[in-house]
Amino acid sequence: MLEQIDLTKSIVKKEYHEKIDRLETRLAELQRECRTLGIPVIIVFEGFGAAGKGVQINRLIHPLDPRGFQVFAISGESEDEKMHPFLWRFWTKTPARGRIAIFDRSWYRKVLVDRFDKKTTDAELEYAYQEINTFEKQLNDDGTVILKIFLHIDKKEQKKRFRKLLASPETAWRVSSGDLKRNRKYELYKEMNEEMLEKTDTSYAPWTIVEGMDRKFATIKIYRTVIDRLNEQVELVRRAGKEKKKAEAEGQSKKPTEEDLVLKSSSLSSVDLSLSYTKDEYKEKLKKLQDKIALLHSELYRRRIPVVLGFEGWDAAGKGGAIKRLTETMDPRGYVVNPTAAPSGAEKEHHYLWRFWKTIPKNGHVAIYDRTWYGRVMVERIEGFCTKEEWQRAYKEINDMEAHLSRSGAIVLKFWMHIDKDEQEARFKERMENPEKQWKITEEDWRNREKWEQYEEAVNEMIIRTSTSYAPWIIVEGNCKYYARIKVLESVVQAIEERLKQEQ
Repeated sequence: MLEQIDLTKSIVKKEYHEKIDRLETRLAELQRECRTLGIPVIIVFEGFGAAGKGVQINRLIHPLDPRGFQVFAISGESEDEKMHPFLWRFWTKTPARGRIAIFDRSWYRKVLVDRFDKKTTDAELEYAYQEINTFEKQLNDDGTVILKIFLHIDKKEQKKRFRKLLASPETAWRVSSGDLKRNRKYELYKEMNEEMLEKTDTSYAPWTIVEGMDRKFATIKIYRTVIDRLNEQVELVRRAGKEKKKAEAEGQSKKPTEEDLVLKSSSLSSVDLSLSYTKDEYKEKLKKLQDKIALLHSELYRRRIPVVLGFEGWDAAGKGGAIKRLTETMDPRGYVVNPTAAPSGAEKEHHYLWRFWKTIPKNGHVAIYDRTWYGRVMVERIEGFCTKEEWQRAYKEINDMEAHLSRSGAIVLKFWMHIDKDEQEARFKERMENPEKQWKITEEDWRNREKWEQYEEAVNEMIIRTSTSYAPWIIVEGNCKYYARIKVLESVVQAIEERLKQEQ
């Protein structure tokens, strides 16, 4: 790919000035249009050292309203970033709708500089390409425009620029020993860049290779690339309408018939809800399991193993009670319980997974979610808060996210707390009659009961399509609270013990 690039291209000063004023004006207009239409934009700058990434970013942002963009300079991972999954630090920097995020180097560091420095192993490399493409696809599917600029210069020009920078104390700091090493092994590093470009040049996030020998030419090409892409997206959004359609999926507004339910695959229909423990059995088992949890929690911290536990289930199925018994003997400094409510205004301005990526635990810590990202394929699906295309796409997006967490070393477990409709009604009435529990019951809970069959259909599909070897669903028989709590603790203990054996 790079071999075919003509690096002799240039532009005369007069022509540059004739073009740049018009381009700057249009880019400023497009920033305002993207803000009005709620279009998030990511612009990535990669390329050879001293190719002019910093210079070109400064020129690109010159006409922009500084309140509407942010520039991120990506260097090596901090100690905190090393304690999180690879993509965590980039997910948390994705822009809200209508804003622009510009990256001076990016997630490609893992397959370029880190690969060159042998920090990324061959085994990690293929997964890294897959995860990068998945990351960009998810953002693009959600409406984010992704522009990727690769600045190309030859070895001789790079060496010349390095010498100029090193000649002045004010700029010498910008040239690292790694930069010089990559210049000495320019051809090897170029091959790595070639491979990266080939494996990540996609229809939804294509690369634009910019001839960087003449900086004025590079500036004009970058402006035109950004303007053309934003023009295209603005027109697309306008044609589609300023707001996303809240179209319900086919059949969503009606309850499925008995025949429909029979023909659907089901995980819940075979659950034995008669399983139970007596109070004495419960107390005996609980003490032993909580003692184990306390010890295992310390071991997780010592070995820096992160744990992600997601709890879903019917209203009043016992999520809170199970979480309380799970955490009672854990060190509170080493876990966080994340209660998930309807997304806030700021959260709605991002990809639906953004708010969960922000709370992913670092190594050695436990993150517990009282309701999770699965709201996308349940509540949002049933209530029409997202389109059919969006919730159908979410199964793969969620599987990809959980696979990334697992490959990063996390134990991932998901619990569906299951009760029958009669048991739920009994618990609702108990809450209404108990002044200390009345806060737990709302009109919405009763309304949701009317859609029991629709939720059951959605839950069955969710479990079948997202229960994986690396992030399994555990259906918890919950009519007996004692049994449910013990099963949750036993499942967590078993998963941690199995991991610890693998680490030995």
